[in-house]
Amino acid sequence: MIALCALTVTGTRAQEKPKLAFHGNGRFKIAQFTDIHWVHGEPTCAKVIETIKAVLAAEKPDVAILTGDVAYRVPDREPWTDIPKIFEDARTPFAVTFGNHDGEAGTRISRAEIMDILSRSPWFLGEKGPEDIHGVGNYVLPVCGSKGNRPAALLYCFDSNAYSTDPKYGTYAPIYFDQIAWYRRRSDAFAAGNNGKPLPALAFFHIPLPEYRHVIGQKNTLGTCEETPCPPDYNTGLLGSFIDKRDVMGVFVGHDHANDYIGIEHYVALAYGRVSGWEAYGRLERGARIIELFEDEFVFDSWIRTPKGAELVFHYPSAITSVDEETMTYLPARQVNPRKQGVRYTYYEGDFGTVKKITPDKKVSEGMMPYFSVNDAPSEDHFAYEFRTWIKIPERAVYSFYTVSDDGSQIYIDDQLVVDKDWSHIMRVNGKVALEAGFHELKVLFYDDTWGQSLEIGYSSKHIRDRKLPENCLFIDN
Repeated sequence: MIALCALTVTGTRAQEKPKLAFHGNGRFKIAQFTDIHWVHGEPTCAKVIETIKAVLAAEKPDVAILTGDVAYRVPDREPWTDIPKIFEDARTPFAVTFGNHDGEAGTRISRAEIMDILSRSPWFLGEKGPEDIHGVGNYVLPVCGSKGNRPAALLYCFDSNAYSTDPKYGTYAPIYFDQIAWYRRRSDAFAAGNNGKPLPALAFFHIPLPEYRHVIGQKNTLGTCEETPCPPDYNTGLLGSFIDKRDVMGVFVGHDHANDYIGIEHYVALAYGRVSGWEAYGRLERGARIIELFEDEFVFDSWIRTPKGAELVFHYPSAITSVDEETMTYLPARQVNPRKQGVRYTYYEGDFGTVKKITPDKKVSEGMMPYFSVNDAPSEDHFAYEFRTWIKIPERAVYSFYTVSDDGSQIYIDDQLVVDKDWSHIMRVNGKVALEAGFHELKVLFYDDTWGQSLEIGYSSKHIRDRKLPENCLFIDN
C-alpha cells in the first residue's frame, strides 16, 4: 500500500513535517551536501555554515540531503543539534544518510540515537527505517506530482554502513543483501501503485559502489578525480538491482573528498557530491551538488554549486555537459531549403563485416523512404544501406546522436563522423556534435551480417529528451 503525498507544507506547527512536491513548472531541486565533518566548537564550523547558507540562498532547493560523515572526531550530541539549525533558519527540509564516521566505534552516541535527535527538528524528513535489516536510515522520500497527491518521483536513502567486521573482506562494509531486498520490495510496491510502471528515482548514500571505478576516464565523465575511489572490496550487486528495476537514474555519494565526478554506467549516473566541510582533506572548493528533476520524465540536470558560482553542468541521460557547450566547434547550417520529407537510400549486397566494404561495386538499387528502415531488404543477410537526408536542427546546441544496430552502423553529420559502431552484434553507441540551428546533411551507414537485423537512430540535447529521430525533421531535395 503506497501512502499518498500531500502538497508542500510551508508552516512548522508542532510535529508537522514538510512534504515534497514538484512545482507548477514541473521541476524539483535537491542540494546534496557531503562530508561536512562538523567538529563542534572549531572555527571551521563557521565556514561550513557560510557555505551551506550561500548554496541554499543561491539555489533555493526543495530539499537538502546530507550524504554522510556529517560529524567527526568522537562527536557527542552537539553536531546533531547544531546542524539542523542551519536548515531550520533557511526553512529548508533536509534528510541525512550516515557515513563511516557518524556514530562510529568510540563515539558516545549511536546512529539510532542520532536519528532520534534529528527527528525533533520539524524540517527533518529522515527516519530510522526497518529494524530487521542492516543499517539505520534506510528510507524513501516520495516526491508528489504538481497536480496531484500521488508519488511522481522517489529519493532512496541508504545506510552504506561503516567498517567491515572481518579484515579479510576489506576496510569498508557494503550495502547488504537485506537492504537490497528492501529496496526491491519498495520499488515493486511503488511501481504497482503507478499502473505497473517504475517511478523515476535517485539514490543517496555515503560510500561509493565498486562501479564508480568503471567510469573514470570515460569520454562522457565530467568532473574531478584526484583519488582512487574507496568502495567496499566486494560487490553485493546494488547497481544490478537498480538496472533491473529500471527506476534509479542516478546514485549520489561522498566519502572520497577529492572527487566530484559524474559518469554513466549502464544508463545509471554515478556521481560524487562536492565536499562541504573544512575538516575534510582535499583542495576542491567547498560546496554542494545540485540535482534538478523534471516531472514525469526519466531526466535530470546536475551541477556543482559553491559560494563562487555554478560549474560542471551535466544533463542526464544525454551526458551533454557545460564543457561540451563551451569547447566544441559548432558546425554551421547548410544554405539549403528542402521541402519534401523523407530519406534517400542506396542498397548494397555482399559480405561486409565493416562499413569500409560498402563500396559502389556492391550497389544493387536506390530510392526514397519516408524513414530509415532495414526491415524490407531483399536479402535476408549480408546487405548494407547508405541513407542520406537533411536534418532540421531547431536550435544552436550540442546534440547527442545514437544508433542501436544489429549489425554495424555509423552516423556522419556534415561529413563529420559522430557515431561509430562499426562492429557486429546489437548495442547502443552515442556520439556528440555541436550544431547551429538549420539544415545539416545526415548520412547513416549500416550493414548486416547474419542472425537478424535492426536499426534505430535517435538524438537528444539539453532541451530535447532522449528519443528516436522524428520523421518531421528529415527532408530530401526535390
